Amino acid sequence: MNEEQQPLNATARIVDADGPMAEVGERIVEELKTVFDPEIPVNIYELGLIYRVSVDDAGAASIKMTLTTPMCPAAEELPPEVESKARGVAGVTGVTLDLVWDPPWTVEMMSEAAKLELGML
Repeated sequence: MNEEQQPLNATARIVDADGPMAEVGERIVEELKTVFDPEIPVNIYELGLIYRVSVDDAGAASIKMTLTTPMCPAAEELPPEVESKARGVAGVTGVTLDLVWDPPWTVEMMSEAAKLELGML
């Protein structure tokens, strides 16, 4: 299993960028922490729904994310909100969002803080 296929959790390094673009990637992550699943009182980053944030030297961001299930009621709301938040970050020239189902999301991808918030610890 290569790095791209490995399931991530919210404590994993998900930003793929170098130099000044690494800072842009980290600012994108900070913005994504303000996006909440409407049914779960935890942000999508802590839930482990963001798998990777890449930023190239020109400022083009690529975000790989998933949802808790393919039938998630927030499927129409969350991806556009993620794109919008990322586009609003200084230094970002464009955003490509890739909604993936592999690896499938599991509760193990949640951060300890998210599990605590949801009473799972």
